[in-house]
Amino acid sequence: MRHRLAELRGPDVPAKALDARALSALAANPGCSRRAILDGAGVDKARLADALGAPAGFGQSQFALTRGNAFEAKVKADGGAELLRLAHTRLDPGAAAPRAAAVPDLTAQGPEGRTARTALALREATRAGGWTLLDHPMLALDVAGSLAFLEPDAVVVHPDGHWSVVEIKSFPMVDGAADPAKVGAAARQAAVYVLALEEVAARLDPAPRVGHRVLLVCPKDFSNLPAGCAVDVRKQRAVTARQLARLTRIEDIAGALPDGTCFAPDRPAEELTAAVAAVPATYAPECLSACELAFHCRERSRAAGAVTRLGRPLRAELGGLTTVDEVLAAARGESGDPADPAVAALRRAARLRAEALRTAAPGDPGSPGAPGVPGRPAAAADAARAEVARCR
Repeated sequence: MRHRLAELRGPDVPAKALDARALSALAANPGCSRRAILDGAGVDKARLADALGAPAGFGQSQFALTRGNAFEAKVKADGGAELLRLAHTRLDPGAAAPRAAAVPDLTAQGPEGRTARTALALREATRAGGWTLLDHPMLALDVAGSLAFLEPDAVVVHPDGHWSVVEIKSFPMVDGAADPAKVGAAARQAAVYVLALEEVAARLDPAPRVGHRVLLVCPKDFSNLPAGCAVDVRKQRAVTARQLARLTRIEDIAGALPDGTCFAPDRPAEELTAAVAAVPATYAPECLSACELAFHCRERSRAAGAVTRLGRPLRAELGGLTTVDEVLAAARGESGDPADPAVAALRRAARLRAEALRTAAPGDPGSPGAPGVPGRPAAAADAARAEVARCR
């Protein structure tokens, strides 16, 4: 399987590591086989999007990366004394204060070696008791038959032997609260680390407890001083585990591809377009902020007239109607089963819209500027919108 994935990626193309941010985005759209196979094969989707002529429009600036690295270095200075103080205050105030904590060396050859060294350090720290800080440990998580290596900012081992994930972010925490959207994204990312830690803990006897509260560390009030808060990720962990379990296994997707399929970015654009088109995608507007291929998939979705490009909620309401042409034909009464609730709602909405437009036609007694009953068109339009909402 590893040889097959290397062929898909390109024999001379190095694999791009699958991180927790990509995994959380993958779990948010488990029906997208295209992203699953590209991430599983380690394809650099940003380079692939450039080769397809639809470059990604998002990413973190170099300034933000530099600022984030500087803040993380400050938090972990002096053997992680400030980070451990925050972990004690926010996560485990009943434990003894971390006066002297162990910081084991986790260097090893390759991701497999670092993963094994991290597992050994976690086992030793759990048996020793006391506070231990693991700086950038390496964890492994099976994703649809492919092994993903993950690197959290830090993991803390508490004196009672349980483990906690630490997420260090550069967005500010003002008056003790941060941007809810950014906190939610950090929680989903931390939930992936929690799942990977649980797999490590399951191999120990007795299995240590992995804390469902993670420590989020951010700059305080736009300064460079660290502030921390505990974030409960039980909901995000459950959702991520369920979505990852639903992913089609990589070998099933790879087995359905034509022979010779390759996603190497140095291939001709026509060949790459055909290779990408051979894998079905499930595009939604949310992909624009999570996937490098979103602009390419959006163009293909528009060309096919798919209703998924209008959003998942609308797609769910339309039932078996998958294209815009099918929706319009059903609304006009040209196709569709009248007993289908979606078709019935569309036809009723079309009748109400036509009635509202006839009422507001120029020259009618109720039209704007005509004598008679001012406001009648607005009332009719309001009634139409209310009826459409009720049908939904």
